[in-house]
Amino acid sequence: MDTLATKNISEQTQMACPEKTPIQILHEYGTKIDCLPIYDMEKAEGTPHQPNFVFTVTIGEITCRGQGFSKKAAKHQAAEAALKVLEMDPGALPVLQRTENNGLCEPNDQQNPVGVLQVDPSSQELALQRSWHLPEYVVVMETGPCHNKEFSVTCRLENLMETGTGSSKKMAKKVAAEKTLEKLQSLSGSAEITWTPKPIVYLESLRHSTSDTISQLRRTPLSIPNTDYVQMMQDISQEQGFEIIYHNIDELTVNGQYQCLVQLSTIPVTVCHGTGITIGNAQNDAAHSALQYIKIMATMK
Repeated sequence: MDTLATKNISEQTQMACPEKTPIQILHEYGTKIDCLPIYDMEKAEGTPHQPNFVFTVTIGEITCRGQGFSKKAAKHQAAEAALKVLEMDPGALPVLQRTENNGLCEPNDQQNPVGVLQVDPSSQELALQRSWHLPEYVVVMETGPCHNKEFSVTCRLENLMETGTGSSKKMAKKVAAEKTLEKLQSLSGSAEITWTPKPIVYLESLRHSTSDTISQLRRTPLSIPNTDYVQMMQDISQEQGFEIIYHNIDELTVNGQYQCLVQLSTIPVTVCHGTGITIGNAQNDAAHSALQYIKIMATMK
């Protein structure tokens, strides 16, 4: 693609199809240059009645941010910002080269796992071809001083979750994508991805559940000393079909206790905090908090 075509692609697409959203236009642009945009939810804050979502979109080396009262609105704003940058600096995108097996990789670099998760060996979008949701990357933790940050990013693909860490969000995202790709290949039993995802677990559906573990959770007091809440959480996740990831936080609390976050691959994603005198205690406390939340959702009328 020459420079002039790259420069005018966003403008031409919008003129030809004025009803298209910035998200659609950016996606079409990414398809033309073999570099699909990747959206990351940085944070979700506010109240249930007045939420505020912040998303970033990355296409090549360009990253732009958007926010809104819904995920769609935040992505819309991020895509709009990226289109403006592309019009000003069309040469900022790297040219991706095809490998011998017709995959995509960055020049002078190993195959990009973030791209592989969206593109299969025949260069069609893996997620879209299988009617999956596109991989979602979420920054779950940021630790360390300004000059030596460490980021933890979770890659979520259907009901799978893998976390990567790195000195930048981009590096952590790449590690998370690599782990997810390895998990997909492991579950498929070969390099060719044949894995079929389990149905996504919606938290609201638990209030109507009559399964053994949920029924037991409704009856069980969550205040019994020395209870193995990690195992209880594991039993529920295996029965219901969602993933659990524990994120151990390096920084201690002001009282010198260990900290931990537990993340569940439900919709919406559930993240709970726990503390304890050991890492194991902190994980058990985080699992206890998650179980309390699930119990509330499962008993709501």
